[in-house]
Amino acid sequence: MEKRRLSVRNAPKEEILSSRAMPPERQPRTSRNGRPQRRYLARRLEILRAAGRQFRSRGFMETGMRDIAEAAELSPANLYNYFEGKHEILFFCQDSSLDRMLAALEKARRARADASAKLRLVIVSHLRCLLDEVEGSAAHLLTSALPAGPQRYLVAKRDRYELGVRNLILSGMRGGEFIQGDAALIARAMLGALNWSVQWFRPDGPMTAEEIAESLADYLIRGLLTKANSLRQFGRREKTGRVARKDISENMGNRAAVA
Repeated sequence: MEKRRLSVRNAPKEEILSSRAMPPERQPRTSRNGRPQRRYLARRLEILRAAGRQFRSRGFMETGMRDIAEAAELSPANLYNYFEGKHEILFFCQDSSLDRMLAALEKARRARADASAKLRLVIVSHLRCLLDEVEGSAAHLLTSALPAGPQRYLVAKRDRYELGVRNLILSGMRGGEFIQGDAALIARAMLGALNWSVQWFRPDGPMTAEEIAESLADYLIRGLLTKANSLRQFGRREKTGRVARKDISENMGNRAAVA
């Protein structure tokens, strides 16, 4: 059987660009309660986490499907029942990571809170996605390893996320909560600082991912505030942490319904 390639010439756009699209021969048979489907998707998530660890420790080019299979405790032949190759795995990593970030952004946008609290929720959620989820860090370490078509799709998705962050900053400026400035420049500098954290963060370091997320949120937003004592407007850290964890958990579970 000829393998399906990650190429815009060999498959419909929707199938190529959605990490959750599966060819008919690999779709699990569904029962009335959907358990085979849920088990299949859960196994895919386990595999991509194992792959993310391998990508980060060995490098993308040096990691083979056999290495990923061993890390996921699967036979190489069984691994191909879930993913056709490491580029498909990497795309799934990046796409699912962006899905969680966009979901947190939308929740912040709809929240009845000031701009500081909304931006803080986005920052904490962003960092938890990168530092707590292995596939999130792999996604941002390997931004140019995919073919041109899927890469363009992901860049467009990132642009949408960046625009949303920029609009939160603009909202704070218009409301007088943030100092006036170039919102696009500020958003890019902020996101650059957040994404770079995957280069230096170590799970066995002196600070947990949550502690780093909370501290960086304070530092980044403090420089935008028109009043130095406005940090109290953020809301308590405990609440922000619970919301961020709930967002990630909900989105990890909700992907089972979009196979």
